[in-house]
Amino acid sequence: MSLAPLVAVVGPTGSGKSELGLRLAAEFHGEVINCDSLQVYRYFDIGTAKLDPAQRRGIPHHLIDAVDPDEVFNAGEYARRARPLLTEITARGRLPLVVGGTGLYLRALVDGLFPGPARDEALRRRLAEREARRPGLLHRLLRRLDAEAGRRIHPADRPKLIRALEVCLLTRRPISAWFAAGREALQGFRVLKLGLNPPRQALYRRLDERCARMFAGGLVDEVHRVLRMGYPETVKPLESHGYRQALQLLRGELDLSKALYYARRNTRRYAKRQWTWFRREPEVRWLNGFGEQPEVQQEACHLVREFLGGR
Repeated sequence: MSLAPLVAVVGPTGSGKSELGLRLAAEFHGEVINCDSLQVYRYFDIGTAKLDPAQRRGIPHHLIDAVDPDEVFNAGEYARRARPLLTEITARGRLPLVVGGTGLYLRALVDGLFPGPARDEALRRRLAEREARRPGLLHRLLRRLDAEAGRRIHPADRPKLIRALEVCLLTRRPISAWFAAGREALQGFRVLKLGLNPPRQALYRRLDERCARMFAGGLVDEVHRVLRMGYPETVKPLESHGYRQALQLLRGELDLSKALYYARRNTRRYAKRQWTWFRREPEVRWLNGFGEQPEVQQEACHLVREFLGGR
């Protein structure tokens, strides 16, 4: 039985993944499956750089605006929803294109996740409160309980720190041991991973400009609108860079210049973490440049055509 093709477009935020995904979809009769952990949420558009329907050029997009802001959505749920979509798209004779910068979601889709425990919201709140009182505590605790995970997880990556500690405390077994035990990998597909690698300083300038456009284009109003709908300030999207600073501005904790400063800084740091993650991802074919550049798109098309066997 031959394996069906699947193409993933990855890279740091702002590198042009959406534009490249559109070009490949148009060229190879594809459909896009979003792989961005924030674009799955409804009502969060400006701060996620989400393409509006007109910008999608008639190309089907999946797992965008898929859940409400207060719904729990994680890598396991992403894989559960995305895997059937791969089969459906392939059955239509089209090419599935997984596009986005959330590396854990892609890993869950392709490699599977370990069968860990369900979320314990009370434990998570206690861990978050302890971190708020003593910044850095969670990473120090994780290093004691699971040195390997402590080396792998960045001290500022609070969601991953909380999940790792949650698993350790609930199962009395390090999360790295769960990872080593094996996972249920995707069956029936072969995968081509294309990674965008633009010049770092050029990307940082682009991210700074994009942050400014987001604030000028209504980011704070978007947050205010979500809150008026009745969603609490604790929903997951409001924890992300840009949105967190817009919320702080609304509370009066930051002025506009400070909000923009921290949004830019945190976005650059996030891009750097994404680079680090995807550099460790096996078998990524790197493209040097931004996704909208003609020479990058031509090289990507060549690689996909070669991957598909000359199609």
